[in-house]
Amino acid sequence: MASRLSDVARPRDVLMMATPAHNAELRWFTGFRASDPFPAFSARGRKVGLLPLLEVGRARAESDLDEVVDLSALIADLRRTNPSAGVPDAIVFAALARGVKRFTVPSDFPTGLFLRLRDLGLDLVPLGAQVTERGAPELFPARWIKSRAEVAGIRAGNRAACAGFTAVERVLAEAAVGPRDALRWRGKAVTAELLKEEAQVAILRAGALCDIGLIIAPGDQAVDCHCSGFGPVRAGQLIVCDIYPRDTESGQYGDMTRTYLKGRASAKQRRMVEAVLSAQRLALRRLRPGVKGSAVHEAVIAYFESLRYRTGLVKGTYVGFFHGLGHGLGFDIHELPALSRRWPHPLKPGHAVTVEPGLYYPGIGGCRFEDVALITRSGIEMLSEHPYAWEIP
Repeated sequence: MASRLSDVARPRDVLMMATPAHNAELRWFTGFRASDPFPAFSARGRKVGLLPLLEVGRARAESDLDEVVDLSALIADLRRTNPSAGVPDAIVFAALARGVKRFTVPSDFPTGLFLRLRDLGLDLVPLGAQVTERGAPELFPARWIKSRAEVAGIRAGNRAACAGFTAVERVLAEAAVGPRDALRWRGKAVTAELLKEEAQVAILRAGALCDIGLIIAPGDQAVDCHCSGFGPVRAGQLIVCDIYPRDTESGQYGDMTRTYLKGRASAKQRRMVEAVLSAQRLALRRLRPGVKGSAVHEAVIAYFESLRYRTGLVKGTYVGFFHGLGHGLGFDIHELPALSRRWPHPLKPGHAVTVEPGLYYPGIGGCRFEDVALITRSGIEMLSEHPYAWEIP
Protein backbone atom coordinates (compact mmCIF):
# COMPACT_ATOMS: atom_id res chain seq x y z
CA MET A 1 0.00 0.00 0.00
CA ALA A 2 1.21 3.54 -0.69
CA SER A 3 2.89 5.45 2.13
CA ARG A 4 1.41 8.80 3.15
CA LEU A 5 4.73 10.66 3.24
CA SER A 6 3.10 13.99 3.95
CA ASP A 7 1.48 12.51 7.06
CA VAL A 8 4.74 11.49 8.73
CA ALA A 9 5.91 13.92 11.41
CA ARG A 10 8.59 15.94 9.60
CA PRO A 11 11.28 17.23 9.75
CA ARG A 12 11.76 15.28 13.00
CA ASP A 13 11.48 11.49 12.96
CA VAL A 14 9.25 9.47 15.25
CA LEU A 15 9.86 6.15 16.99
CA MET A 16 7.09 4.01 18.49
CA MET A 17 6.94 0.67 20.27
CA ALA A 18 3.41 -0.57 20.85
CA THR A 19 0.69 -3.01 19.81
CA PRO A 20 -1.49 -1.70 16.95
CA ALA A 21 -4.56 -3.44 18.35
CA HIS A 22 -4.27 -1.21 21.43
CA ASN A 23 -2.49 1.87 20.12
CA ALA A 24 -4.25 4.13 17.66
CA GLU A 25 -1.11 6.11 16.75
CA LEU A 26 0.80 3.00 15.64
CA ARG A 27 -2.25 1.59 13.87
CA TRP A 28 -2.64 4.84 11.96
CA PHE A 29 1.08 5.13 11.18
CA THR A 30 1.52 1.57 9.89
CA GLY A 31 -1.96 0.80 8.53
CA PHE A 32 -1.41 -2.65 10.01
CA ARG A 33 -3.31 -4.84 12.45
CA ALA A 34 -1.32 -6.97 14.86
CA SER A 35 -1.90 -8.33 18.34
CA ASP A 36 1.75 -8.19 19.46
CA PRO A 37 4.02 -5.16 19.96
CA PHE A 38 6.68 -4.15 17.48
CA PRO A 39 8.85 -1.06 16.84
CA ALA A 40 8.26 1.28 13.94
CA PHE A 41 9.84 4.60 13.00
CA SER A 42 10.03 7.25 10.33
CA ALA A 43 13.33 7.82 8.57
CA ARG A 44 13.55 10.89 6.37
CA GLY A 45 9.93 10.57 5.26
CA ARG A 46 9.83 6.79 4.95
CA LYS A 47 8.00 4.41 7.28
CA VAL A 48 10.00 1.49 8.64
CA GLY A 49 8.62 -1.39 10.70
CA LEU A 50 10.59 -4.09 12.50
CA LEU A 51 8.29 -7.11 12.48
CA PRO A 52 8.74 -10.58 13.95
CA LEU A 53 9.07 -13.41 11.44
CA LEU A 54 5.44 -14.55 11.67
CA GLU A 55 4.18 -11.07 10.67
CA VAL A 56 6.70 -10.13 7.95
CA GLY A 57 4.83 -11.51 4.95
CA ARG A 58 1.48 -10.13 6.01
CA ALA A 59 2.96 -6.72 6.82
CA ARG A 60 4.59 -6.49 3.39
CA ALA A 61 1.27 -7.32 1.74
CA GLU A 62 -1.13 -5.33 3.90
CA SER A 63 0.61 -2.44 5.68
CA ASP A 64 1.38 1.16 4.72
CA LEU A 65 5.04 0.66 5.64
CA ASP A 66 7.70 1.52 3.06
CA GLU A 67 10.10 -1.01 4.56
CA VAL A 68 9.35 -4.15 6.56
CA VAL A 69 12.44 -5.48 8.31
CA ASP A 70 12.51 -9.05 9.59
CA LEU A 71 13.17 -8.37 13.27
CA SER A 72 13.84 -12.02 14.10
CA ALA A 73 16.48 -12.34 11.37
CA LEU A 74 18.08 -9.01 12.30
CA ILE A 75 18.46 -10.00 15.97
CA ALA A 76 19.89 -13.39 14.95
CA ASP A 77 22.45 -11.63 12.74
CA LEU A 78 23.42 -9.17 15.51
CA ARG A 79 23.94 -12.04 17.94
CA ARG A 80 26.79 -13.36 15.82
CA THR A 81 28.96 -10.66 17.35
CA ASN A 82 26.83 -9.70 20.37
CA PRO A 83 25.18 -12.74 22.01
CA SER A 84 23.02 -10.51 24.23
CA ALA A 85 21.56 -8.45 21.37
CA GLY A 86 17.82 -7.92 21.46
CA VAL A 87 15.10 -5.55 20.30
CA PRO A 88 16.88 -2.36 21.48
CA ASP A 89 20.02 -3.28 19.55
CA ALA A 90 17.95 -4.02 16.44
CA ILE A 91 16.22 -0.64 16.66
CA VAL A 92 19.53 1.20 16.98
CA PHE A 93 21.10 -0.74 14.10
CA ALA A 94 18.11 -0.17 11.80
CA ALA A 95 17.92 3.54 12.65
CA LEU A 96 21.62 4.24 12.19
CA ALA A 97 21.64 2.26 8.93
CA ARG A 98 19.06 4.76 7.64
CA GLY A 99 20.93 7.80 8.90
CA VAL A 100 18.70 8.59 11.90
CA LYS A 101 20.15 9.22 15.36
CA ARG A 102 17.42 11.36 16.90
CA PHE A 103 13.75 10.47 17.43
CA THR A 104 10.69 11.99 18.99
CA VAL A 105 8.87 9.38 21.07
CA PRO A 106 5.27 9.49 22.34
CA SER A 107 4.43 9.97 26.01
CA ASP A 108 3.46 6.29 26.40
CA PHE A 109 6.78 4.96 25.07
CA PRO A 110 8.07 2.09 27.30
CA THR A 111 10.34 3.53 29.97
CA GLY A 112 12.78 0.62 30.09
CA LEU A 113 13.23 0.65 26.33
CA PHE A 114 13.64 4.44 26.37
CA LEU A 115 16.51 4.22 28.86
CA ARG A 116 18.20 1.34 27.04
CA LEU A 117 18.06 3.09 23.66
CA ARG A 118 19.61 6.19 25.19
CA ASP A 119 22.38 4.05 26.67
CA LEU A 120 23.00 2.65 23.16
CA GLY A 121 23.43 6.14 21.74
CA LEU A 122 20.06 7.22 20.31
CA ASP A 123 18.93 10.76 21.09
CA LEU A 124 15.29 10.45 22.20
CA VAL A 125 13.02 13.43 22.81
CA PRO A 126 9.77 12.62 24.66
CA LEU A 127 6.67 14.53 23.73
CA GLY A 128 5.54 17.21 26.14
CA ALA A 129 2.01 18.52 25.77
CA GLN A 130 -0.34 16.35 23.75
CA VAL A 131 -1.62 19.27 21.71
CA THR A 132 0.12 22.33 20.32
CA GLU A 133 -1.18 25.85 20.91
CA ARG A 134 -2.79 25.72 17.48
CA GLY A 135 -4.79 22.66 18.37
CA ALA A 136 -2.79 20.16 16.33
CA PRO A 137 -1.52 16.85 17.69
CA GLU A 138 2.20 16.85 18.37
CA LEU A 139 2.97 13.38 17.01
CA PHE A 140 1.08 13.20 13.69
CA PRO A 141 -0.49 16.52 12.65
CA ALA A 142 -2.61 14.80 9.99
CA ARG A 143 -4.14 12.01 12.11
CA TRP A 144 -7.25 13.93 13.11
CA ILE A 145 -8.01 14.95 9.54
CA LYS A 146 -9.92 11.90 8.38
CA SER A 147 -9.25 10.30 5.02
CA ARG A 148 -12.06 9.05 2.80
CA ALA A 149 -11.34 5.50 3.92
CA GLU A 150 -11.47 6.51 7.58
CA VAL A 151 -14.75 8.37 7.07
CA ALA A 152 -16.20 5.29 5.37
CA GLY A 153 -15.08 3.19 8.34
CA ILE A 154 -16.76 5.52 10.84
CA ARG A 155 -19.95 5.34 8.77
CA ALA A 156 -19.74 1.54 8.82
CA GLY A 157 -19.32 1.52 12.59
CA ASN A 158 -22.38 3.71 12.94
CA ARG A 159 -24.42 1.49 10.64
CA ALA A 160 -23.58 -1.40 12.95
CA ALA A 161 -24.68 0.70 15.93
CA CYS A 162 -27.99 1.27 14.16
CA ALA A 163 -28.43 -2.49 13.81
CA GLY A 164 -28.06 -2.66 17.59
CA PHE A 165 -30.67 0.06 18.11
CA THR A 166 -33.09 -1.74 15.80
CA ALA A 167 -32.68 -4.94 17.85
CA VAL A 168 -33.39 -3.06 21.09
CA GLU A 169 -36.43 -1.36 19.54
CA ARG A 170 -37.77 -4.71 18.37
CA VAL A 171 -37.55 -6.27 21.83
CA LEU A 172 -39.19 -3.27 23.50
CA ALA A 173 -41.96 -3.14 20.89
CA GLU A 174 -42.74 -6.84 21.27
CA ALA A 175 -42.43 -6.90 25.07
CA ALA A 176 -45.55 -7.27 27.19
CA VAL A 177 -46.05 -5.15 30.30
CA GLY A 178 -46.81 -7.17 33.41
CA PRO A 179 -47.33 -6.48 37.12
CA ARG A 180 -45.24 -3.63 38.56
CA ASP A 181 -44.41 -2.55 35.01
CA ALA A 182 -42.13 -5.56 34.49
CA LEU A 183 -41.45 -6.39 30.84
CA ARG A 184 -41.40 -9.88 29.34
CA TRP A 185 -40.31 -10.93 25.87
CA ARG A 186 -40.54 -14.42 24.44
CA GLY A 187 -40.97 -15.90 27.89
CA LYS A 188 -38.03 -14.00 29.42
CA ALA A 189 -37.79 -11.00 31.69
CA VAL A 190 -36.47 -7.99 29.80
CA THR A 191 -33.21 -6.91 31.41
CA ALA A 192 -30.36 -4.66 30.42
CA GLU A 193 -28.31 -7.81 29.89
CA LEU A 194 -30.88 -9.29 27.48
CA LEU A 195 -31.03 -6.06 25.47
CA LYS A 196 -27.22 -5.96 25.27
CA GLU A 197 -27.11 -9.54 24.04
CA GLU A 198 -29.65 -8.88 21.29
CA ALA A 199 -27.82 -5.70 20.30
CA GLN A 200 -24.42 -7.43 20.25
CA VAL A 201 -25.65 -10.20 17.96
CA ALA A 202 -27.10 -7.67 15.52
CA ILE A 203 -23.91 -5.57 15.62
CA LEU A 204 -21.73 -8.60 14.94
CA ARG A 205 -23.88 -9.58 11.96
CA ALA A 206 -23.52 -6.00 10.68
CA GLY A 207 -19.74 -6.38 10.56
CA ALA A 208 -18.62 -4.78 13.82
CA LEU A 209 -17.89 -5.61 17.43
CA CYS A 210 -18.40 -3.75 20.70
CA ASP A 211 -14.88 -4.60 21.85
CA ILE A 212 -14.99 -2.23 24.82
CA GLY A 213 -18.64 -2.79 25.74
CA LEU A 214 -21.80 -0.77 25.35
CA ILE A 215 -24.30 1.01 27.56
CA ILE A 216 -27.96 0.11 28.04
CA ALA A 217 -28.87 1.77 31.32
CA PRO A 218 -32.50 1.98 32.53
CA GLY A 219 -33.93 4.50 34.96
CA ASP A 220 -31.67 6.19 37.47
CA GLN A 221 -28.72 3.99 36.47
CA ALA A 222 -28.26 6.32 33.50
CA VAL A 223 -27.75 9.31 35.79
CA ASP A 224 -24.23 7.90 36.10
CA CYS A 225 -23.71 8.47 32.39
CA HIS A 226 -21.05 5.74 31.98
CA CYS A 227 -22.94 3.09 33.94
CA SER A 228 -23.17 0.07 31.63
CA GLY A 229 -26.61 -0.87 32.93
CA PHE A 230 -27.89 -4.00 34.62
CA GLY A 231 -31.00 -5.73 35.87
CA PRO A 232 -34.70 -5.46 34.98
CA VAL A 233 -36.03 -2.90 32.51
CA ARG A 234 -39.49 -1.58 33.31
CA ALA A 235 -42.18 0.28 31.43
CA GLY A 236 -42.10 4.01 32.05
CA GLN A 237 -38.31 4.16 32.48
CA LEU A 238 -36.00 6.16 30.26
CA ILE A 239 -33.35 3.82 28.83
CA VAL A 240 -30.07 5.29 27.60
CA CYS A 241 -28.62 3.10 24.83
CA ASP A 242 -25.06 4.13 23.88
CA ILE A 243 -23.43 1.88 21.26
CA TYR A 244 -19.83 2.33 20.10
CA PRO A 245 -18.77 -0.59 17.89
CA ARG A 246 -15.50 -0.96 16.02
CA ASP A 247 -15.95 -1.74 12.33
CA THR A 248 -14.13 -5.02 11.74
CA GLU A 249 -12.79 -4.18 8.28
CA SER A 250 -11.49 -0.66 8.86
CA GLY A 251 -10.79 -0.64 12.58
CA GLN A 252 -12.74 2.63 12.93
CA TYR A 253 -15.23 3.22 15.73
CA GLY A 254 -18.79 4.34 15.38
CA ASP A 255 -20.50 6.01 18.34
CA MET A 256 -24.19 6.75 18.64
CA THR A 257 -26.74 7.06 21.45
CA ARG A 258 -30.51 6.85 21.54
CA THR A 259 -32.86 7.07 24.51
CA TYR A 260 -35.99 4.90 24.74
CA LEU A 261 -39.03 4.44 26.93
CA LYS A 262 -41.54 1.60 26.82
CA GLY A 263 -45.06 2.97 27.24
CA ARG A 264 -45.99 6.59 27.85
CA ALA A 265 -43.60 9.13 29.29
CA SER A 266 -44.39 11.46 32.14
CA ALA A 267 -44.54 15.20 31.51
CA LYS A 268 -41.12 15.69 33.12
CA GLN A 269 -39.57 12.93 31.04
CA ARG A 270 -41.07 14.24 27.81
CA ARG A 271 -39.93 17.79 28.52
CA MET A 272 -36.38 16.63 29.26
CA VAL A 273 -36.15 14.47 26.13
CA GLU A 274 -37.42 17.30 23.95
CA ALA A 275 -34.86 19.65 25.54
CA VAL A 276 -31.99 17.26 24.76
CA LEU A 277 -33.13 16.75 21.17
CA SER A 278 -33.42 20.52 20.69
CA ALA A 279 -29.95 21.00 22.18
CA GLN A 280 -28.48 18.53 19.74
CA ARG A 281 -30.10 20.30 16.78
CA LEU A 282 -28.78 23.63 18.10
CA ALA A 283 -25.24 22.23 18.33
CA LEU A 284 -25.34 20.71 14.85
CA ARG A 285 -26.44 24.05 13.39
CA ARG A 286 -23.43 25.77 14.96
CA LEU A 287 -20.81 23.27 13.75
CA ARG A 288 -18.63 24.55 10.93
CA PRO A 289 -14.93 25.09 10.22
CA GLY A 290 -13.36 27.82 12.30
CA VAL A 291 -15.76 27.51 15.22
CA LYS A 292 -14.18 26.58 18.54
CA GLY A 293 -15.33 23.33 20.09
CA SER A 294 -15.64 25.07 23.45
CA ALA A 295 -17.99 27.68 21.97
CA VAL A 296 -20.45 25.03 20.76
CA HIS A 297 -20.34 23.36 24.17
CA GLU A 298 -21.02 26.68 25.92
CA ALA A 299 -24.00 27.35 23.65
CA VAL A 300 -25.62 24.09 24.77
CA ILE A 301 -24.93 24.91 28.44
CA ALA A 302 -26.62 28.29 27.97
CA TYR A 303 -29.59 26.65 26.25
CA PHE A 304 -30.15 24.18 29.09
CA GLU A 305 -29.85 26.96 31.64
CA SER A 306 -32.44 28.99 29.77
CA LEU A 307 -34.83 26.06 30.28
CA ARG A 308 -33.92 25.98 34.00
CA TYR A 309 -32.03 22.70 33.83
CA ARG A 310 -29.37 23.25 36.48
CA THR A 311 -26.06 21.45 36.63
CA GLY A 312 -24.15 20.69 39.81
CA LEU A 313 -23.58 18.39 42.76
CA VAL A 314 -26.79 17.49 44.59
CA LYS A 315 -26.62 15.12 47.59
CA GLY A 316 -23.35 13.65 46.32
CA THR A 317 -24.58 13.13 42.74
CA TYR A 318 -23.83 15.29 39.72
CA VAL A 319 -27.00 16.26 37.87
CA GLY A 320 -27.81 18.23 34.75
CA PHE A 321 -25.39 18.48 31.81
CA PHE A 322 -22.01 17.70 33.35
CA HIS A 323 -20.03 16.10 30.52
CA GLY A 324 -18.54 17.36 27.30
CA LEU A 325 -20.76 17.89 24.29
CA GLY A 326 -18.66 15.62 22.10
CA HIS A 327 -15.30 14.18 21.12
CA GLY A 328 -13.26 13.08 18.15
CA LEU A 329 -13.69 9.59 16.77
CA GLY A 330 -11.59 7.19 14.71
CA PHE A 331 -9.14 4.46 15.67
CA ASP A 332 -9.89 5.46 19.29
CA ILE A 333 -13.37 5.84 20.70
CA HIS A 334 -12.35 9.08 22.42
CA GLU A 335 -9.98 11.24 20.39
CA LEU A 336 -9.37 14.93 20.00
CA PRO A 337 -10.68 17.39 18.97
CA ALA A 338 -13.35 17.86 21.61
CA LEU A 339 -16.56 19.83 21.88
CA SER A 340 -15.88 20.95 25.44
CA ARG A 341 -14.18 23.60 27.53
CA ARG A 342 -10.85 21.81 27.10
CA TRP A 343 -10.80 22.52 23.34
CA PRO A 344 -10.49 26.29 22.74
CA HIS A 345 -9.30 25.68 19.18
CA PRO A 346 -11.02 26.05 15.81
CA LEU A 347 -12.55 23.00 14.21
CA LYS A 348 -11.10 22.08 10.83
CA PRO A 349 -12.40 20.33 7.70
CA GLY A 350 -11.85 16.63 8.19
CA HIS A 351 -12.49 16.55 11.92
CA ALA A 352 -15.04 13.87 12.87
CA VAL A 353 -16.84 14.64 16.14
CA THR A 354 -19.71 13.24 18.15
CA VAL A 355 -22.51 15.55 19.28
CA GLU A 356 -24.10 14.14 22.44
CA PRO A 357 -25.90 16.50 24.81
CA GLY A 358 -27.56 14.88 27.80
CA LEU A 359 -29.49 15.60 30.98
CA TYR A 360 -29.54 13.45 34.11
CA TYR A 361 -31.72 13.75 37.21
CA PRO A 362 -32.55 11.08 39.83
CA GLY A 363 -36.26 10.30 39.78
CA ILE A 364 -36.59 11.29 36.14
CA GLY A 365 -33.66 9.33 34.72
CA GLY A 366 -31.09 10.04 32.07
CA CYS A 367 -31.42 11.13 28.46
CA ARG A 368 -28.76 11.40 25.77
CA PHE A 369 -28.83 11.51 21.98
CA GLU A 370 -25.60 11.19 20.03
CA ASP A 371 -24.67 11.41 16.37
CA VAL A 372 -21.45 11.93 14.44
CA ALA A 373 -20.65 14.84 12.14
CA LEU A 374 -17.75 15.45 9.78
CA ILE A 375 -16.58 19.05 9.55
CA THR A 376 -16.44 20.06 5.88
CA ARG A 377 -15.29 23.22 4.12
CA SER A 378 -18.83 24.56 4.06
CA GLY A 379 -20.40 23.09 7.20
CA ILE A 380 -20.95 19.48 8.23
CA GLU A 381 -21.75 16.09 6.76
CA MET A 382 -23.59 13.63 8.97
CA LEU A 383 -21.85 10.27 9.44
CA SER A 384 -24.75 8.70 11.34
CA GLU A 385 -28.45 8.36 10.75
CA HIS A 386 -31.15 6.65 12.80
CA PRO A 387 -34.71 7.62 13.82
CA TYR A 388 -35.29 9.50 17.08
CA ALA A 389 -38.59 7.74 17.89
CA TRP A 390 -38.01 7.19 21.60
CA GLU A 391 -41.47 6.34 22.96
CA ILE A 392 -42.27 2.72 22.14
CA PRO A 393 -45.90 1.63 22.69
